[in-house]
Amino acid sequence: MTSNQVGASARRTRAVTRRDIELFTAISGDRNPVHYDEDLAGRSRFGGIVVQGGVTSGLLNALVAEQLPGPGSVFLEVSWRFLAPVRPGDVLTATAVVTAVRDDKPVTTLATSITNQDDVLVLDGTAVVWRDPAVSAATSPTTHPDAGSPAPTQEKIA
Repeated sequence: MTSNQVGASARRTRAVTRRDIELFTAISGDRNPVHYDEDLAGRSRFGGIVVQGGVTSGLLNALVAEQLPGPGSVFLEVSWRFLAPVRPGDVLTATAVVTAVRDDKPVTTLATSITNQDDVLVLDGTAVVWRDPAVSAATSPTTHPDAGSPAPTQEKIA
């Protein structure tokens, strides 16, 4: 099954660390104390430190850009619900399933979700993705800037 067929799916897994919180803060400027202050976060509705939503959803960015639909893909629209907190040390698995493919444009609609190591659904929603034909045709594993780097833990499923 190819990435442009309804039902095609992919999965990507990654452990989240405190360093991810620090790196996302450096990029975004998000210094919300629920991401850093153990005492305050412990008294919050979350009951402890939580990872920024951008770190969580970023796993879907990687899955879409690297696997399904693949290189040359960019989000046109996303609709995500964050359903449970993600904490440093959680192991997240992002899944995308093709639900629709446009015949007139390289546009794909995906059902997207992320679960943690306890199979708790932490993010659920949809994404509409454009895959640039020129980039996707020209990209191969040897032209990727990280070619030769250790690959993240990932599993593709048909």
